[in-house]
Amino acid sequence: MALKPLGDRIIVRFEETEEKTASGFVLAGASHETTKTAEVLAVGEGTRTLTGELIAPSVAVGDKVLVENGTGISVKDGEDYVSIIREADILAVLA
Repeated sequence: MALKPLGDRIIVRFEETEEKTASGFVLAGASHETTKTAEVLAVGEGTRTLTGELIAPSVAVGDKVLVENGTGISVKDGEDYVSIIREADILAVLA
């Protein structure tokens, strides 16, 4: 990966999900989900307080996270598209 996130930013790859009927038709409603699942690919160093203390991120590379749909900026990294989000955009870490 050629990208290194700064501060509290996190690089994720959203999982592609398609809802299909029994006969194989893809349902258009799948794009209207309010949340998406993503895999954490890289993590920034964290945020700094007003006194300069570093607060480390609460996620690690490889974690599966739940993110609100439409969050982040999509960028191309090599042949793949990844998204850069802030740690605050993560709703939950999936167990």
